[in-house]
Amino acid sequence: MKIAGTDLGREPLLLAPMENVSDASFRYICKEYGADMMFTEFVSADGLIRDVYKSREKLVIADRERPIGIQIYGHIPEALLQAAVIAQEACPDVIDINFGCPKNKIAKRGAGSGWLRDPGGMVDITRRLVQAVKVPVTVKTRLGWDEESIIIEDLAEALQDAGIAALTIHGRTRTQMYKGEADWTPIARVRANPRMHIPIIGNGDICTPQQARYAFDTYGVDGIMIGRASFGHPWLFREIRHYLQTGQELPPMGVAERVSLAKRHLAKSIEVKGERVGVLEMRRHLNSYFKGLPEFKPVRLKLVTENDPQQLFFILDYIAEKWG
Repeated sequence: MKIAGTDLGREPLLLAPMENVSDASFRYICKEYGADMMFTEFVSADGLIRDVYKSREKLVIADRERPIGIQIYGHIPEALLQAAVIAQEACPDVIDINFGCPKNKIAKRGAGSGWLRDPGGMVDITRRLVQAVKVPVTVKTRLGWDEESIIIEDLAEALQDAGIAALTIHGRTRTQMYKGEADWTPIARVRANPRMHIPIIGNGDICTPQQARYAFDTYGVDGIMIGRASFGHPWLFREIRHYLQTGQELPPMGVAERVSLAKRHLAKSIEVKGERVGVLEMRRHLNSYFKGLPEFKPVRLKLVTENDPQQLFFILDYIAEKWG
């Protein structure tokens, strides 16, 4: 699969843009475990044009992360255009427009999946943004606003005609949020449309290697984007790739290897964000790395309340000794 001039190979696996998750330290780990392309946390257009530090910080990308996309969101067309030009300065491989986030604080303002209530405006701003930047532009969106307005088939054609280089489709409507099951059937219809020539990437509920194999075989997508399933499980990319290539499952990752991974992730988070913020932002990950261990609740509580990095490393060593 190619996005403009970027060749991602056959059946690529992409890390989704996720707020407060797909930061530089998490991307570092996901790349190590085989993500073929990654995206930054989604970045506020308003924050970028006001030069807000937290928004600017999200534009920092490293060469080892490539290919990588910067995703921006907003509800004001001119702000989106200005933000895209600013994001371009970071030299991403693509700029992705977030037309899919269902969160109330974003969608109800008309940003993210809120654009699905104005498909004409969505296509217009996409066309203008494509013309405003020199890097390829991609889009991530959903099937429609609700079950009564599933517009993705016509919308996909219009977005392609506006000049995008690839389209990622999450198999839910905005009103579904993340409830129920993702419906990949409309995604398959988009892919089967003879007018469509850009890559179509499927997203939603890919949690196992078997589900990934089924999605490629049944729905014909060019690539798969993995979001929430990678949280606390970044080695999922390695497991899926192995299964796609061999048809065999890898053995479950042992506790000792998970501890080693958690240590590297923690060290990277501190390196990137400093000791205080690096520790705070690792809590959500440390809370997830050791799911399923028996009688683990007291240790988990320590992992998510300890502020001293050295103590956290001691706790991780204890986990390896007791459960490894």
